[in-house]
Amino acid sequence: MRVDRAVAQEVLDRLQPLGIEAAIAAMNDHTQGQLEKSTQLENALEQARFEAARAYRQYDKIDPDNRLVAGELERRWNERLATVRALEEQLAQYNTAPIIVVAPEDCERLLELGRDIPSAWDSVGASAETRKKILRLLIEEIVVDVVADKLDLVIHWQGGDHTRLSVGKNKTGQNRWATDADVVELVQSLARQMPDDLIAAILNRSGKSTGRGNSWTRARVCTLRQHQKILPYREGERAERGEVTLNEAATALSVSPSTILRMLRDGTLPAQQLCKGAPWIIRAQDLERENVRRETEARRSRWPSSCNPCQKLFEF
Repeated sequence: MRVDRAVAQEVLDRLQPLGIEAAIAAMNDHTQGQLEKSTQLENALEQARFEAARAYRQYDKIDPDNRLVAGELERRWNERLATVRALEEQLAQYNTAPIIVVAPEDCERLLELGRDIPSAWDSVGASAETRKKILRLLIEEIVVDVVADKLDLVIHWQGGDHTRLSVGKNKTGQNRWATDADVVELVQSLARQMPDDLIAAILNRSGKSTGRGNSWTRARVCTLRQHQKILPYREGERAERGEVTLNEAATALSVSPSTILRMLRDGTLPAQQLCKGAPWIIRAQDLERENVRRETEARRSRWPSSCNPCQKLFEF
C-alpha cells in the first residue's frame, strides 16, 4: 500500500497541470457524445432505408413464377424493413428524450476537481477500475528492486520518460493495522506506573486508538504489551524507584492535593506527566527541597483561621 500511495502521488503530480484541461474536455466530450449519438442513428437509418429500397427493387424484378428466389428476396426485404422500423423507433425515443445538459453547478464542480486532482482521485465516484485505466494510460511498466530496507522503483511512462522513487519496506510485524509508535511508547512508560485497566482508561481519555481504530480495553493493552515484550506493572515498583503520586506527595507534605497541583503548575515542585490524564510522577527526594518545604509552610500559614479560638484545624 505504501508503494501504491507513492505511485498514485507521482501520477497526480503529473496530472495536476492538466486538471482544468481535463475538466473542460470532459464537458465537451459529454456534449459531443450526444451529438454523435444522434448523427449515428440518422446515418444508420438512412443506410437501412437504402438497403430496404434495394431489396424491394430486387424483389420487384424477379419473375413471380420463380417462387424459390422470390421467397428468399421477400425475406431479405422484410428483414431490411424490420431494421428500418427499429432504427426509426430508436431515433424517435432519442429525440423525444430530454437532452442532458451539464448544469452550471456541475461545470463548476468539474472545474473545482480539475484544480484539485487529489480530490477527484479520492472521490467516491472514482472507482478502482477508473484509477487503473488512468494508470495504464500513463504508465508502461514499473520496475522494483529490493535494496536493503527500501524498495527502489523506476516508473516507465508512456512516451519514454522515467521517474525514480524510493519507498521504505515494512518491518517485521509492521502493517497498516499496527499501533502507532507514539502509542506503543506511551504504553511502555505507563506500564511502569499502573496496571493495564488504568492504562486503557488513560489512552481512551487521551483520544488514542488501536491500530484498527478501536478503543482500548484491559485485554487489548495486555495483548499490545505481550507483542511488544513490555513487562506488566508490579505493585511497589514506583516506591522502589523513589517515586510518589500527587496524593502521596500531599500526604507527605501535609497539604491538600490541590496545593501540590498548584506547586507543579508554577514549577516549584518538579514532576513529569506522560500525557494528559496520566498521573504525575514526582520524585520523593524532590519533596525535601528547601524551596518546596518553604512554599508548603508559607501556604499553610496563609490558611484562614477561624474567629472562634476553640476552633482547631481539621486534619485529613
